[in-house]
Amino acid sequence: MKVNVRNAVRGLGLGMLIAGLSINALAQSSTASPAPATAVPASTTAVKPALGNTTSATSSPSANSTISELQQLMQSQGVSELRTTYNGNYGASLLFKSDSRTYFVALFQQKNFWRVVKTTSDTQAEQIYKSFVGQTEKLAEVDIRRIKLEAEKTYTEQLIAAQETRLNALQNDLVVQQQQEQNVTVQQDQARQQAQLLSTKQQAARGELRGLQNRIRTLEAQQIVLDNSNFGDTKSGKK
Repeated sequence: MKVNVRNAVRGLGLGMLIAGLSINALAQSSTASPAPATAVPASTTAVKPALGNTTSATSSPSANSTISELQQLMQSQGVSELRTTYNGNYGASLLFKSDSRTYFVALFQQKNFWRVVKTTSDTQAEQIYKSFVGQTEKLAEVDIRRIKLEAEKTYTEQLIAAQETRLNALQNDLVVQQQQEQNVTVQQDQARQQAQLLSTKQQAARGELRGLQNRIRTLEAQQIVLDNSNFGDTKSGKK
């Protein structure tokens, strides 16, 4: 009796475990988001190449998934792009399949699809699109901040380089100015020395000139006296 009860309990426990695993697997397959996939380009009349044109190198969507369905429609130009919004590396697109009046709302990062929602309700599609746009804004805040900081860093580095160039130029100008001032000072000293020497020579020349003039006047006076004396003697002889 105890053996039968034990076997029954064991069988019941095993059955519950299998059922639990099955339910869990079904829940995961219905709720798990598909791995990011890369959009395939369509012509300019359908989806623009904004959603990318390469396949993911790390993962590919399941053949039976909304992402795969959208990719196939894009390859066959079966959908048209109604709206697309970009924020940094993230974007959201609203696509429309006209023959079945079906909307696809896609959230992607760079060229990789992240989430794709399929609906026949235009109201729901617009709401989901707005929600995805809001998500891209939040997700892109870090990227946008990084881009701005990189731009500010580059601009600051350019200013630093310009200021360093200006500083070097000013330093070179200062060196040249100091050298020129030293040259001017030396030249001024030499000019003053030469001027002093010329002044001394000029004074000596003036003194020599005055001496010569005095001698000339003395000689002229003596010549006048001699001339007067000879003239007197000539008169006396005639008498």
